[in-house]
Amino acid sequence: MDDLPFQKITISGPTLSALMHRIATSLGDVDGLLFGHVTRLTPSTLTDDNTPQNPDSDLVATITSFFCPNIPLSFYDSLGRVDSATLHRLVSSTTHQSNSSSSSSNFLGWFSARRKSPIRPSMREFCVSQSLSRLKTAAKDDKDLNPCVFLLFTTPVHGEMLYHTHEYRAYQFQVNSRCFEPKTIAIDNIGPDFRGNYGCFSPNSPFPELKCASAMNDEVGEDLNRMERVSKDQKELDMVAEGFCVGDLGKLMGSETVNSTMSLEDLYEKMLGKLDNLARQVEKSNAKVLEMENHNRKLRYKIARPVPE
Repeated sequence: MDDLPFQKITISGPTLSALMHRIATSLGDVDGLLFGHVTRLTPSTLTDDNTPQNPDSDLVATITSFFCPNIPLSFYDSLGRVDSATLHRLVSSTTHQSNSSSSSSNFLGWFSARRKSPIRPSMREFCVSQSLSRLKTAAKDDKDLNPCVFLLFTTPVHGEMLYHTHEYRAYQFQVNSRCFEPKTIAIDNIGPDFRGNYGCFSPNSPFPELKCASAMNDEVGEDLNRMERVSKDQKELDMVAEGFCVGDLGKLMGSETVNSTMSLEDLYEKMLGKLDNLARQVEKSNAKVLEMENHNRKLRYKIARPVPE
């Protein structure tokens, strides 16, 4: 089977953050499985596109999820020999959970996390990748695609001057040449491929539906109804951002959005001030409740105390 070289390997920011958090909170070295999909890049037809094109490869491996058992040698032995039964059980359970969610994913490869070691694949990691390359995945798009992606994580060897907690590199194991080929790893957070990461997000704005344009037309002959409407809108806005003018809402939409940084900062400052005021009121009310509880406790003590004869 011919190797299918990847142009790059991509991973979403939340997935990489969750993976590094799992590695950092583990008690020692860990490893696990990587899942995702492989897509083909659409060649650009724009004449002014300066992005370098790689005619040798148009495939991109996208990592969307992972599985980490929090133990080393989770699906292979100390010599790097893969346990097929354990691997198939882990892959089947993980892909079943992924397919039942928003998007399906396939077995792309594995990762290894070590501490204070050189950031290069070891002989055991080479043997594991070689064993995995002989196992065909149940990928839907490409039946001949093998799990050849390998991510290596390490902590810096010298811990005196740490600028970051982890170092990581991405590789693709080439079956024919039997070697690791370094690949560029890109962190993506936008685009249709990563829409599933934000599927649980539901925007819920506390602001009422206001007609912002009604306060922008400051005419001399403004009638009484318009003034009453603006006053009502201002009262509703003061409930969430006290002191912010309703007329400034018009600057947050339309052609004036580009220069709305100061208005947004002012709006957030007013909202934080409102929250701080509410927090102080809650603190004062809690103090009053505690004072009343102490007073009631004293009264109960006086009532329960026996009266001397």
